[in-house]
Amino acid sequence: MDTLDARLLATMRAHPRIGLTELARLLGVARGTVQARVDKLVARGVIADFGPTIDPVPVGYPILAFVWLQIAQGRLAEAVEALRAVPEILEVHGTSGQHDLLCRVVARSTEHLQEIIATVLASPAVQRTDSTISLSTQIPFRVEPLLQAAVTR
Repeated sequence: MDTLDARLLATMRAHPRIGLTELARLLGVARGTVQARVDKLVARGVIADFGPTIDPVPVGYPILAFVWLQIAQGRLAEAVEALRAVPEILEVHGTSGQHDLLCRVVARSTEHLQEIIATVLASPAVQRTDSTISLSTQIPFRVEPLLQAAVTR
């Protein structure tokens, strides 16, 4: 990744509603250059989407939990399909170690979280869960330091 791409991405993250013309002005390059760079970054999968980031708290989901799952042997696809049906499960990652999946889950209350976990455990593909409630976010999702590091390498 070159310096212009990193500056372009950092500026887009800092100003998510910015137009290409304003982006070009801030970067000091032609609008066509910005358009070509954005198109290239989208094609390479560097820019995954242009959607807004939604905060679940104001929508009524103040509880954030991370739930580890152990899956029955050979039933990963079945477990993932069951998880896909639960709207409060925001992300699911396959992991190494003693657990098979890590889920990022939001809930309206701790009682609601317990209901979500019971729903997950109702799937015969899920053998066990282990959950941790997040008390606070110390470092929110970020990519800016990664972009800076990518330029210096």
